Amino acid sequence: MSALRPFVVCGCLGLLVAPAVLAGEGAPRLSQLERPSTEAAPLLGQAVPEPQPAAAPPPGDGEELEEVTVFGTGGYRRKNATSGTKTDTPILITPQSIQVIPRQVIEDQGAIRLDEALRNVSGVSTNNGAGRLDTFNIRGFSSNQFLNGIPDDFNVSITFRESANLERIEVVKGPASVLFGRAQPSGIINLITKKPLARPYAAVDLTVGSYSFWRPTVDLSGPLTADGALAYRLNLAYEDAGSFRDGVYTSRTFVAPVLRWNISPETTLTFEGEHLRDSRPLDIIGLPVTPTGYIDIPINRVLGNARELIFSNQNRFTAILEHRFSPAVAMRTALRYTNFTESRPAGSTLPGRVLADGRTLTLDSFRCNSCRYIQSYFLQNDLTWKFETGGIQHTALLGLEFGRFDSRVNFEGATGGSIDIFDPQYPVRYSSQYRTTTNAISRIGNFGVYLQDQLTLFENTHLVLSGRFDTYSAEDFNFLTDRRIPTYAEAFSPRVGLLWQPDPSVSLFANFSRSFTPTTGISAEGTPFLPERGEGYEVGAKAELAKGRLFANLALYRITKNNVLTADPANPGFSIQTGQQQSQGIEFDITGEILPGWNLIASYAYTDARLTQDNTFPVGNQLVNIPRHSGSLWTAYRLQEGALRGLGLGFGVFAVGERAGNLAGDFTLPGYARTDAALYYSRDNLRAALNFKNLFDVRYIAGAEARGAFPGQPFTVQGTIGWQF
Repeated sequence: MSALRPFVVCGCLGLLVAPAVLAGEGAPRLSQLERPSTEAAPLLGQAVPEPQPAAAPPPGDGEELEEVTVFGTGGYRRKNATSGTKTDTPILITPQSIQVIPRQVIEDQGAIRLDEALRNVSGVSTNNGAGRLDTFNIRGFSSNQFLNGIPDDFNVSITFRESANLERIEVVKGPASVLFGRAQPSGIINLITKKPLARPYAAVDLTVGSYSFWRPTVDLSGPLTADGALAYRLNLAYEDAGSFRDGVYTSRTFVAPVLRWNISPETTLTFEGEHLRDSRPLDIIGLPVTPTGYIDIPINRVLGNARELIFSNQNRFTAILEHRFSPAVAMRTALRYTNFTESRPAGSTLPGRVLADGRTLTLDSFRCNSCRYIQSYFLQNDLTWKFETGGIQHTALLGLEFGRFDSRVNFEGATGGSIDIFDPQYPVRYSSQYRTTTNAISRIGNFGVYLQDQLTLFENTHLVLSGRFDTYSAEDFNFLTDRRIPTYAEAFSPRVGLLWQPDPSVSLFANFSRSFTPTTGISAEGTPFLPERGEGYEVGAKAELAKGRLFANLALYRITKNNVLTADPANPGFSIQTGQQQSQGIEFDITGEILPGWNLIASYAYTDARLTQDNTFPVGNQLVNIPRHSGSLWTAYRLQEGALRGLGLGFGVFAVGERAGNLAGDFTLPGYARTDAALYYSRDNLRAALNFKNLFDVRYIAGAEARGAFPGQPFTVQGTIGWQF
């Protein structure tokens, strides 16, 4: 049978086959697979499909089938997700809002950072994160990130997550502590990585762009033994880039090997590793903020010593054992170890406040050698059992988790620096000498046990009942003050979800869930704080449209967060837990293929997130960085036949409304609409893409915090060329 022409793609990692092809979801079956799906093994406790040797032909490959030639990018839609239930469940029958960003969307949009991909999801907003962190809000509250279902705290607090080895991103909306433990009530972001492929594969890509951006990547995979029992995946990335911010340069190196051993048809052992080295400045000031708003200065101006680099070194090691006791009973055990080190030998500039003259900004500096060391251990064990009682089908999940997190921080600080905002002079000098300002350790331990039952009451009625009990203990010790602060919390988190299908392609659902987030510290009386508790209600509808090519999700929700810290009016400098915040809104998402080769992903969110109880700020004030209205639309089309087949075009608009700049409500950040576009071409083993980001060079503010407001990136061109072998 003749080979297919390659799929047309853009992005740094080349070609993808529609996930639906490999999942057997009714898509055309191909005589030759270009860029096969990387999801060769189920994740998070899937119990039904039998493990397959790595070299076995993927579903949809067979001589007896009619050859179908397909030109396109693969699907924007995934029918199943693992994050909502920790079992591989169709999204249509999961009674909760779940959005999935597949690899093809990431590549089509030329997305390098997570924020570029997550802007496609309704209700998700981003902060600048000091130019080095992935920080996101979902439905008005900050969110937690997970990597293959295991907490990924480092990327929330340390450095940007690398996207080179990501297969897809799953976003679960609303409180999710019942399966994921300590987490904000907003929802969770679960990053799913690439897995070994069943046949040899190699892709080499080079991306170059504005501001001296340069990024080569390599993706290799295939079997290592003749019987395919041993297979590997290796992703490599190197990035060297400037910035529209003067003097800001970054560099990173990433290596991610995966080795999978099919010990028997019932047992699979997988080893995954990640190594990331990253260097970049702490660009934390942006546009300086005063009580009345941010100061309008050129967005390229850096108010500090931009050449002061932070050097980060991060390693992850994961072992996953999956065993099937019978066709109905399966177990998955995952163990992860992570370590992280950070150095700031030249220091990092931190802003103070703008003085009364309106032009002088006070500055401090912090430096260290091996100033931050973190390591963590996490064990997760899931047992899945499918059975039937009285005509009711069950998928039961019993899980246990144990985690340990240790950190040591040691900084030196210097004070007394300043800079003229309108006429900066470099380098910044400080009046005081460097001295030790931080020397502390922190130890955290958590344990969780959870039970879930997915019941099919009738053919069109599904019920999910879940409950989890967590314990959390922490100890912070400050060597400078000789002060020890212990924290202990325990909580029970339930979830109930009900879904009814009036038609096989339509679902109506409702759910209730709770979350818990431990709070560190003590009150003026010396009493440890209680954990924050979140409570969420959601109703909505899901539908497969255009004969299943499109999928739409509509949801209405209300989330309330209690035990929020507020200022203690009777004891200045201390806090009490009388605060409450609430978010409510409506969201709409649609993804899929309108016509062959024409893909679409779009969203809209109305989010009303505000203070409902507080001792400092007026009740009713909007939460910071949360737009009331936001939306996105991205569409890409490839010619499927004719002399120009292989040529494609992508176009999108990403809109964000006005947002509160601080909790006091002193100023707002203006709304904006950013337009992106792309050109694609693919022929034989060659593919190329040209991405235009912020096409009309709109000046906008991406987010704000107490120190500053952070400008978004201006017009940028990014080109990618790649080869597949």
